[in-house]
Amino acid sequence: MFKKLLLTAGSLLIMSTSNAEAASPANTLYLELSTGGTLTIEMLPDRAPAHVERIKKLARDGFYNGIVFHRVIDGFMAQTGDPTGTGMGGSDEPDLPAEFTDYQYKRGTIGMARTQNPNSANSQFFICFTDTGCSFLTGQYTVWGQVTEGMEFVDKIALGEPPANPDKIIKAFVGSDVAEEAPAEEAPAEAITEEAPAETDSEAAAQ
Repeated sequence: MFKKLLLTAGSLLIMSTSNAEAASPANTLYLELSTGGTLTIEMLPDRAPAHVERIKKLARDGFYNGIVFHRVIDGFMAQTGDPTGTGMGGSDEPDLPAEFTDYQYKRGTIGMARTQNPNSANSQFFICFTDTGCSFLTGQYTVWGQVTEGMEFVDKIALGEPPANPDKIIKAFVGSDVAEEAPAEEAPAEAITEEAPAETDSEAAAQ
């Protein structure tokens, strides 16, 4: 009994430490999704400073508002960020040099889609569904964020390449840009395939 209580106390300690290390509002991105909730993302400027700045700029410009998830593969990832909804488009900003790191892809990790050219990421990104489905992408696709709350809403995104009735980002905004509308939602888990997130043109992941 004492041992069980000790383990429980230890678990609580780990949880409170984790909460204490939550990202600052300036490095928190919220995505309101058509699946019924809000995704909370910790951006990682220490890993990919240029990509984080690009995501912040596009979010502040309203670029992501209304954009659909155009490629969603069960057990693998959900891809978005193309205003044309075809996987062939991007923003008017220049493509970004790769910022590859050893950050391990897992459930909720967010990476930038690209073509076979490593320096072709622009605005499209993908969210991994499971710990194992995207692991082979580590070191090959720039990681700029990690979902901390709301993965249950990602799990509900319509599947397809493209989906018949695609879900979308209703609104994207940086935490420090809002006064009183910080959302509060949380997260569970899901399954996977094994091809790389892909776009076809200026910003696509290699297939």
